[in-house]
Amino acid sequence: MAEQHTPRSLIVSLYGAYGRTPDGSPMPVAALIRLLAVLGVDAPSVRSSVSRLKRRGLLLPGRTADGAAGYALSDDARRLLDDGDRRIYARTEPKLSEGWVLAVFSVPEAERHKRHLLRSRLARLGFGTAAPGVWIAPARLYEETRNALERLELSPYVDLFRGDHLGYAATAGAVARWWDLPAIARLHEEFLAAHEPVLRAWRTGRADAEDPAGAGGTGGAGGALAPGGAGAAYRDYLLALDSWRRLPYADPVLPAELLPDDWPGRRSAEVFTALHELLRDRGAEFVRPFVSGSGSGSGG
Repeated sequence: MAEQHTPRSLIVSLYGAYGRTPDGSPMPVAALIRLLAVLGVDAPSVRSSVSRLKRRGLLLPGRTADGAAGYALSDDARRLLDDGDRRIYARTEPKLSEGWVLAVFSVPEAERHKRHLLRSRLARLGFGTAAPGVWIAPARLYEETRNALERLELSPYVDLFRGDHLGYAATAGAVARWWDLPAIARLHEEFLAAHEPVLRAWRTGRADAEDPAGAGGTGGAGGALAPGGAGAAYRDYLLALDSWRRLPYADPVLPAELLPDDWPGRRSAEVFTALHELLRDRGAEFVRPFVSGSGSGSGG
């Protein structure tokens, strides 16, 4: 199945990768439009998606130093991206001895819409279902879970516990009930199918120079991105990041001893890490002229 990259998701990925300036300055609207054009997103779609992110309180309108219209990240958006970093760029191997965090909730019938919100939020945080109203995740997710529940004003309905699984079923068998492991494995396999060939091409010096939008390395229309250049690095990295950043939420990243021997999650993490190390900074060279106000990319 072909990957789907929505304009709104790509904008979030762009800000996460290249839009968190130390002084909180806005990214020019013109830069957003030209940088997203490289990924095949047209200007009306960019403007519409920016408006939705503004309504959600994630982007704030402002002016750049040279007076251009732009959008900066809100404090909430920065916190969400910072929380995401801890998952997206995680390098440590989880250990079974770290234990589990349990979320037990009860929502009055009059507020049942919050019950749906709680379930969807816990699922998006990577929790599995141990029993009706009882959700479970690796203990390292406690702080992020607490922050998310408090931010959404859902904490009054939830009790959080930390502990070990003592039986009676073997823990490896239990996690297969708590999470849909085959569905998670398919997500990793889809990521690998899309992005492992990209990594291979960069490593062998055959990085695809084709621009899906027809937007050139100068940030305008008409022309291909230079083979192996900064523009191609930006494009390939942002698409990989946009695909990958969902996975550490769908996948709780369980200890290896609880997973099948052929689990694809470790390999997909290795592929993303390699793409990040190879392409992120090179892609920043392409982005820098757009956000610094010069209005033209280098094409690298």
